[in-house]
Amino acid sequence: MKHGSVRYLTEAGTIAALYTVLTLLSNAFGLASGTVQVRIAEALCILPCFTPAAIPGLTIGCLLSDMLTGCVIWDVIFGSLATLIGAVGARLLRGRPYISWIPSFAANTVIIPVILSLAYHIETAIPLMMLTVGLGELISCGVLGILIIRPVQRSLDHR
Repeated sequence: MKHGSVRYLTEAGTIAALYTVLTLLSNAFGLASGTVQVRIAEALCILPCFTPAAIPGLTIGCLLSDMLTGCVIWDVIFGSLATLIGAVGARLLRGRPYISWIPSFAANTVIIPVILSLAYHIETAIPLMMLTVGLGELISCGVLGILIIRPVQRSLDHR
């Protein structure tokens, strides 16, 4: 699939929209940001394994989500960068979808607590926030992400 093709742009846009909607849903329950967060949208972090269009889709979806949920500019920038790093890492693991969630887990577990500390002046120790953010990522990326691998594979088999 060529970058800029209609299919590529459609997939990227759809993924960005889905990420945004799922983050807004998480936000309605107070789970989209903060020291304890479980963004349902992070389950989509496995998608770069299946399509390169997921890289810009996830990144733009995160950017839009952070803007729409009122995050500070540093969170918008570096949170989206964490998503981009995770998406590129997942793409590098294509062919190994059951471990493709690990780069997103790692990037968010390291970067988000630093953002929370510096941008929001949250005084909780960074290692403790790494634990709480990491657990949320484990649930959303690891558990939910793995649960959607089979349905995504089946859907792609029927294209």
